Amino acid sequence: MTEGTFTYAASGVDIDAGERAVTLMKAAVEKTNRPEVVGGLGGFAGLFALDVQKYRKPLLASSTDGVGTKIALARQLDRHDTVGIDLVAMVVDDLVACGAEPLFLQDYVACGKVVPERIAAIVTGIAAGCTLAGAALVGGETAEHGDLMDADEYDLAATAVGVVEADAVLGPERVREGDAVVAMASSGFHSNGYSLVRRVVAAAGLDLHATPAGLSRPLGEELLEPTRIYARDCLALVARHGVGAVHAFAHITGGGLAGNTARVVPDGLEAVLDRSTWALPPAVHLLEEHGVPREESERAFNCGVGMVAAVAPEVADGVVAQLTATGVPSWVAGTLQERTDATAPAARLVGTYR
Repeated sequence: MTEGTFTYAASGVDIDAGERAVTLMKAAVEKTNRPEVVGGLGGFAGLFALDVQKYRKPLLASSTDGVGTKIALARQLDRHDTVGIDLVAMVVDDLVACGAEPLFLQDYVACGKVVPERIAAIVTGIAAGCTLAGAALVGGETAEHGDLMDADEYDLAATAVGVVEADAVLGPERVREGDAVVAMASSGFHSNGYSLVRRVVAAAGLDLHATPAGLSRPLGEELLEPTRIYARDCLALVARHGVGAVHAFAHITGGGLAGNTARVVPDGLEAVLDRSTWALPPAVHLLEEHGVPREESERAFNCGVGMVAAVAPEVADGVVAQLTATGVPSWVAGTLQERTDATAPAARLVGTYR
């Protein structure tokens, strides 16, 4: 290169590598297509033909989120095919909380250097998550920020769009006294609390490749377990029992079980959740053994519950059976009752874990 001549590649952006990454991920992305998708990968915008004849009064719902510092563990373990599932889960499981069916998703990948195979692994995970959620991956962006990020550093974000009938929106307005709270088991820590997880792992000198007592696999595998995607299972509950019986969903993310359940509890009621109905996951016990107080665990982690549903008591057993049959371990964890103390939290945990 002549002195004084500058190229994009020398500045940290490799266009050829970006194009190869697109080639590697294309087949996985195309597998997510729904009949409503118009055109293919590579356009300037993703097109989706919403069938307006299918709905009476449709509302579009949208959600944006990322994976957070769980990505640091993926980098540390050099495994990048699972965090894309986490990304999809964080947005579609928020969408379904209001009863919306996820339609399509777009992702954004920022990285220090485009390594085509690594980007393809990430996006293949995103495509796998979209397939699980029934959403089309209609496009995205990969941005190379060589002068801002280290070569192996990356971050993920996504926006998903869904649709729900205006008279079928779920939420606290539908929740009633006496409703049962059905808990759906998490697959692990999901994508929350990882700044705390990583700090404990580092401070305690825990080996990510070793299997601690109480766990059945290496700690790194446990911590990288992808977030469970509940969207289709939740929609199936509504389809079978109706909005007259399935009143609200709460996605258990940052803030923990009580904090997120409280978001769907109307004024005058409280959700009382009984810890004795499930066991605290061994990985949470491990972190507590190394210095995380129980109160902090219940605020930072999902503690074994990734989604809850507030349902009419007469359908609670059927809801549990339906979820369990589709591979989502579930149980009745509590109830909605009158809140006699207006200053008390809208959701609280009682009892002791099994």
